[in-house]
Amino acid sequence: MQSLRSVRSRILLGTCLSLAAALPGTAFASDITGTVTDASDTRALQSAEVRIVELNRETEAGRDGSFRFADVPAGTYTLEARYVGAAPRTETVTVSDGGNATVTMILGTDGTILVLGQSANMTSALSRQKAADGVESVLTRDAVGQFPDQNVAESLRRLPGINILNDQGEGRFVSVRGLDPELNATSVNGVRLPAPESDIRSVALDVISSDSIESIEVKKSLTPDMDADTIGASIEINTTSAFERRKNLLTAKVEGSFNDLSEKLTPKGSVDFSQRLGDNVGVSGGISYYQRKFETDNIEADGWNEDDGRVFPEEVNYRDYDVERKRLSANLNLDVRIGSSTRLYARGVYSQFDDQEYRRETSLKLEDAGAVSGTSDNLLFSDTNPDPDEDGEIKVQRSLKDRFERQRIRSLVLGGETDTGGWHAKYSVSYAKSTERENGSIDPANFEQKFEGDGLQIGLDTTDPRTPLYTVGGPANVVADFYNPSEYELDSIQVTSLSDSRDREWGARFDLGREFATDGGSFTIQAGAKGRWRKKSYNLETVYWENDDLTMADLVGDQTYRLIDMAPVLDKKGVRRFFDANRDIFELNAFDSTLDSILDDYSVKEDVVAGYLLGRWDSDTLRVIGGVRYEHTKNDIRANTVLTVEEDGTLPDGSTADEDTIIVSPNQFQRSYGDWLPSLTIRWEPQQNLVLRAAGYKSLVRPKLSKLAPHFTIEQNDDDEREGDFGNPDLKPYRAWNFDAGVEYYLPAGGALSAGVFYKDIKDFIVDTNLEDPGTYNGIAYDEATIPINGDSAKVWGLELSYQQALRFLPSPLDGLLVQANYTYTDATGKVPIDGDITDLRKIALPAASKHSFNVALGYEKGPVSLRLAGTYRSKYLDELGDDAPEDRMIDNHFQLDLSAKYDLTRRFQLFYEWVNINNAKYYAYNNVGARRNLLQFEEYKWTMKFGARVKF
Repeated sequence: MQSLRSVRSRILLGTCLSLAAALPGTAFASDITGTVTDASDTRALQSAEVRIVELNRETEAGRDGSFRFADVPAGTYTLEARYVGAAPRTETVTVSDGGNATVTMILGTDGTILVLGQSANMTSALSRQKAADGVESVLTRDAVGQFPDQNVAESLRRLPGINILNDQGEGRFVSVRGLDPELNATSVNGVRLPAPESDIRSVALDVISSDSIESIEVKKSLTPDMDADTIGASIEINTTSAFERRKNLLTAKVEGSFNDLSEKLTPKGSVDFSQRLGDNVGVSGGISYYQRKFETDNIEADGWNEDDGRVFPEEVNYRDYDVERKRLSANLNLDVRIGSSTRLYARGVYSQFDDQEYRRETSLKLEDAGAVSGTSDNLLFSDTNPDPDEDGEIKVQRSLKDRFERQRIRSLVLGGETDTGGWHAKYSVSYAKSTERENGSIDPANFEQKFEGDGLQIGLDTTDPRTPLYTVGGPANVVADFYNPSEYELDSIQVTSLSDSRDREWGARFDLGREFATDGGSFTIQAGAKGRWRKKSYNLETVYWENDDLTMADLVGDQTYRLIDMAPVLDKKGVRRFFDANRDIFELNAFDSTLDSILDDYSVKEDVVAGYLLGRWDSDTLRVIGGVRYEHTKNDIRANTVLTVEEDGTLPDGSTADEDTIIVSPNQFQRSYGDWLPSLTIRWEPQQNLVLRAAGYKSLVRPKLSKLAPHFTIEQNDDDEREGDFGNPDLKPYRAWNFDAGVEYYLPAGGALSAGVFYKDIKDFIVDTNLEDPGTYNGIAYDEATIPINGDSAKVWGLELSYQQALRFLPSPLDGLLVQANYTYTDATGKVPIDGDITDLRKIALPAASKHSFNVALGYEKGPVSLRLAGTYRSKYLDELGDDAPEDRMIDNHFQLDLSAKYDLTRRFQLFYEWVNINNAKYYAYNNVGARRNLLQFEEYKWTMKFGARVKF
């Protein structure tokens, strides 16, 4: 197989060179090179379009503002440079026989501000969007390093077709066009980022600080030279380069953040710099630190049933979160020019995210209640069964979670580009590593009390379905016991000795292209190869400790919960202090400790080797890119088969277990497969400022490594009935055909109108199936099982509309207004089994797919004042599948308002203020059992205010 891949690579490269040699072309020897900058000579204008009018040839400026036309015949030419929001600029240049010409194009000489503030963010992003090959949305920061938002994920939600999935009120994961975040790919400086979490591929974008980021490109269509492992979008994050700025920069920012719920003030600070060390060497980088303390009031419920017209839950949990998060991010970049043809770079990124979470919880376990009465809006649960021969029980649990988790992401890339004689080469090697680690978390400590036939009554008012509130009734002594901490005995303390998730990837790539000038434009043939070698592993070690004589009487703390009085609660730091000081009084539960420590362990190696061949036609009006990419994937997957046999059950050797028994055996699977992935992209500009696009391509997304891992878990009871939970090493990747078409009109005064449609046909969509009939899987017998499988196809189509403009044509002072608005409609549907029966399917909206989303921002920027009010909306979406439609977990619609303000006291000193979640937008998850909305999760965060100062040295 290795020799076959080698032969394929040689054939691909040989074909490229043969075609290059066969193409006709005139033997020109001269180049035109230059740069495009703003009138203040502050910053290079990346993606400015530069055209040789007489030859119909066009190119775009790179990150450092540079451009090059190769093989230009001797003569005098007109160069035209265009940039969104600026008047076009022309220059005359003369090319001599055998000599190169150099020219500097300066835009914004009419006083247009191109590099500072909201207008700069908008015009820079639109210029890159306009010059892009395919369908793309861009976020950039201005020349002094200001991003529109403080958090990368929060910024991304402003773009068309982007939704953000929140965690504790913070944007973390990105959904593009309503698709699951798992269907996106994220890279930093061209390096694919591995995921810190053990069970997913997607990367949380709140881990990386926005202070060190120059731009984010969301590429929604693919060309053959791009990694093909995305169906949603390729999210490409770029850090700074010293060559992007014409002047050195050093800025410092200090900030305070205040949360209304926690009433805590916490700090944030950053330093950002860019320094030229001569004309050909530059260094840039930065470091930032952010501490945030906040609280969350949460209610969750589960096990909703309908009986006698009454809808009721089996469990209700009231959770009081106290959270402290710290983010430390740093980046360092070195750029070097060698002559006029070669640019080399080294870029390193480090991000650390610490999450200390305290969770106090009061849980009402109502599943075995003796009686349920009342209405669905006012329920009454009793621990006494009206039938004296039947038992009733209500269990009340008081628990504490004290978890510290640290995530780290590091990446390093060394690379360069060389342009010479019409040849263009790009090359790089990279390494990235992500980790998530817990060491010593208490997760959780459970104290509980059981009420059996004591007369306890729990009332549950669900008039407001988001916040069901409980009341306690019954004999006075029983009610007193409910609130008495000394009546709650320790069930167990679970300590996570180690939770260690590691994901590493090495990468290398080489691209080589040859451009041929013609009378009407230029044709480029390009080929390349890339290798990615990845290893992901997870190791969990957890220990259960017990002490039947310990109550929570000496461990009571104060609650900060506001939705109801959930006392008594455990002291958030007292449990750890007591446990550490009295470890010898606890007894180890060896069975549970051993079992939970081996269930989820796995390691996966994934090697992806790719090659491509493309042809590219460029003129001043038309760009066509077509070609094919081949990706070969090889996996080595390892995990465990874990069989637990209850006492008196039958062991594999036919004997009878005299105690609960665990039998572990290792698994290893290997597999490989290949995919041919064609694509065609067309960009047509029939007139200046009007761009039409169309793209068709095939792509894939490989399964979650945690689902691919062969961890096979079988629980066998004393009647030898078996329940299985299986990973599936035979899962196929998602494969999709994708089509995009759009039109963009760029407004003369700076702004754009755009409309686009998209369609995706996704095969082998992965779903979890619950099998309720006996069978076998990989030679293992079961009576019931849960297995992820490749299901039916899914269809996604939709519409994106966008409008943004600086309203400079209005009379003063209204000429400082800016408007940004976009709307996305997504119809994403698939079919999944009903009750695990793969022959009986039902139609669903795909998880994380909101049908409607829109963003509106009204800005004002004039003189020293900059203001922006932004609103973001997304409609409800499916979060998790239930056994049938009423049991599906839905996330309610979300609308959030944010305000930001900046004031420049001097050219170097700025004050700023932000008000996040002004309207106290909440999180609400529900199901529809009994044709009504029933709470699954509710969270309230309230608003956060940030304020600070920025200094430019």
